[in-house]
Amino acid sequence: MEFDFDWVDAFTDQVFGGNGCAVVHGGAVLPDDLCTAYVRETSLVECTFTGPSEIADFKVKYYLASREIPFAGHPTIATVAALRHRGLIGEGPLRLETGAGMVEIEVRGAQIAMTQIAPVFGVEVPVDLVSNVGGLEPGDIIGQPQVVSTGLPFCITVLRSRAALEGLKLDSRALADYNAHLGQDSDMMEPFWVTLDGATSAGDTYARLLLAPPSPAEDPFTGSATGAMAAYLWARGLIDSPRFVAEQGHLMGRPGRAEVEVLGPRDAITGVRVAGQGRVVMSGQVFMPDVA
Repeated sequence: MEFDFDWVDAFTDQVFGGNGCAVVHGGAVLPDDLCTAYVRETSLVECTFTGPSEIADFKVKYYLASREIPFAGHPTIATVAALRHRGLIGEGPLRLETGAGMVEIEVRGAQIAMTQIAPVFGVEVPVDLVSNVGGLEPGDIIGQPQVVSTGLPFCITVLRSRAALEGLKLDSRALADYNAHLGQDSDMMEPFWVTLDGATSAGDTYARLLLAPPSPAEDPFTGSATGAMAAYLWARGLIDSPRFVAEQGHLMGRPGRAEVEVLGPRDAITGVRVAGQGRVVMSGQVFMPDVA
C-alpha cells in the first residue's frame, strides 16, 4: 500500500526548527501496529494519519511510537500545513475530527490557529512525587502541580527558575512511581515543566517535556500541553493576560513559538487558542504492508 506523506516542522517559520511530524495522507485506514511502527521508523515523537470524515472536513488520527492518542498540538499544526501544501485546503475555517472531539481551525496567511477544547482540571499531584521525576528539589516547584487536559492530559508543573528547567533529568524509577500514583490512564503524558519567563525576550513562558522510551528523549514543542498549561496559569492567576507567547525547544536547538489565548474568564474557561506556523521539509511516498 502506497501513501503520500509530508514531513512538516511545526511551531516555527523555518525548516529544522520547532517540532517535526510526518503526515500520512489517507493513512487513517491503517491498523495501530503499522502506525506505531511508522512513528518508530521516523524517530519522531508523533505522526498523523488523515482520512475522510462524515462530520468534519478531515479525520485525523494521532500516534506516538507506543500507542494512539486522542489529540496532539504540533501534529495538528503540521497536518493543516501539509493539507495546504497539497492544495487540499485554502485560507479560512476548517474542522478536524479527532479522538478528543471536534477541533476548530482558522488559517490566515502562514498562521494556523487551533482552538483546543475547554480544559478538564484533574487531580493535584504531590509536589515531591513530581519533583523526583525531573531530578529536582520540591522547592524548585511553584504552587501545586495538577493534571489538566485540553485534549490530552499533562501534569502542569511551574518551576521557579530557568536554571531548574534546563537542569531537568528524567528519572525512570520516579516516573514509574508517578504513573502508579496516577493509575493506568493510557492517555497520561509525562509532566510538562514551565517557567514564567521566555527563552528569549519575545516569550512569556518557556517549557520542556521529557519523554520516556520508546519516544525520543524530549519533545521540541508540545502544542497540546501548551493549551493545558495556558488554562492552568490563567485559572490560578499566574498570568496577568490571557494572551501570551509560549516558547519551547531552545535548549535542543529547535526553537518553537506559539501565540496563545485563553478563552473565557478564569473560572469559566471555554477553550484555548494556540497558533503557530508550519514548514514542509520533505514530501514523498511511504510503502506500507498490505492489510486485509
